[in-house]
Order: sequence, then C-alpha cells, then structure tokens
Amino acid sequence: MTDAIALAALCSAASAWLLLGPSPAGARLARILVPPPSPGGPALRAHIDAFRERRSRPARRRTSIIELCDGMAAELAAGRAPEEAFALSAAVLDPQVAAELLKPGRPPPSIPDHLAELAHEPGAEGLRLLAACWRVGTERGGTLATVLDGLAAALRDEEAQRQDVSVQLAGPRATARLLATLPLLGVGLAAAMGAHPLTFLCGSVPGLACLLTGVAFNATGLYWTRHLAKSAESPT
Repeated sequence: MTDAIALAALCSAASAWLLLGPSPAGARLARILVPPPSPGGPALRAHIDAFRERRSRPARRRTSIIELCDGMAAELAAGRAPEEAFALSAAVLDPQVAAELLKPGRPPPSIPDHLAELAHEPGAEGLRLLAACWRVGTERGGTLATVLDGLAAALRDEEAQRQDVSVQLAGPRATARLLATLPLLGVGLAAAMGAHPLTFLCGSVPGLACLLTGVAFNATGLYWTRHLAKSAESPT
C-alpha cells in the first residue's frame, strides 16, 4: 500500500509540474534576473543553451530584419550608398544575425544574392523581399529608402499578427498539455486504489501493448497539436 501511495504521489507531482510549470516567458525572465546554477555540469548547460538558442533564432531573425530595414531606410535618407547603409545597419543587430549577414570577403554587388540565400533559413523570409527591393532600386531606380520604410511596416504588421495568433493559441496548447497528463493521473489513481497498474502495464503482454499504444497516441497528439499551432502562426 505504501508503494501505491508513493506512485500516486509521484504521478500527481509530475502532472502538476506539467500543468503548472513556469511559462516560457517567465523562465526567460528568471534566467535574466537570476542566472540558474548548472547542476548537470558545463556540457549539459551547453546543450540546454544551444536548444533554447535554436528555438529563439527564428524570432530573433524576424526582429532583426525589421530593424535592418528601418536602419537602412534611415541611412539611405541621410545620403549613404546602399552597401554602406546595409553594413552600418547590420553591424548593430543581434550578433549572430549580424554574423550571418556580414560574411567577410563578399563583394557589395552580391549582397542581394546573399540575402536571397539566407531567406531560406527559418525566420529570415523577409530577406527575400529586402533583396527584391534592393535589386529594383539599383537596376530601375527609385527611392529605396521609402520602399524599405514600407517593407519594415509590412513586416512589423506581420510579426504583430503572428504574436496575436500565438496568444490566441495559448488555450489550445494548455488543453493539449492537460490531456497529455491525464494518463499519468489515471495511473496514479489506479495505484492509490491498490490496482497495481505498473505490474499490469510492464509485466504482461496485453499491458505492454496498451502502454506502447497509449504512449504512441499521446506523442502523436502532442506532435499534431504543435504542428497545427505552427501552421496557424505562419501568415498565409
């Protein structure tokens, strides 16, 4: 009976952590204010930081592209050449984005081609529009600063729409997390009633089949929910 109570408590604690754990925004704010210790060692901390950096990279690229368009428009309005305006504006962006944009040894005429290549990266889709505006401005003439002002406004509206959709999707995502924890609650409840669910799930062929099937369906549901959320966040 003691083992059953312990298992029920463990499942309940895991469910509560999944449901009531800190939000991503709160976790980022906590890391900024109080850097957490690294109990797993430098290697584990490096892997965690790399994973977080990969997840935040598309958003940082989108923000940097908007800042790049604003900066280039201001520099062009001040009378600078497009290549000089690009270099000055890109140098003050996010360091990783700036390193991608300012590749050493690249001649100025190929900058639009370089931007078009980078546009295939997640979050860098706006660079394709920037490259097209650059080509039109240099080949056919026109006020490139005004065009880049309009492009920055359009990209800013698109990002605001994406964030609004992300806020509206918070409810479905929370529901998906709740549904994912229900099996743990069921196992804990069965253990508290003395039904020995782990003995059945791990010690018999029918139980193992039920366990694998349930885990597969649960993982598929979480993946599909995340896929639908990402599709909804991408502007049409």
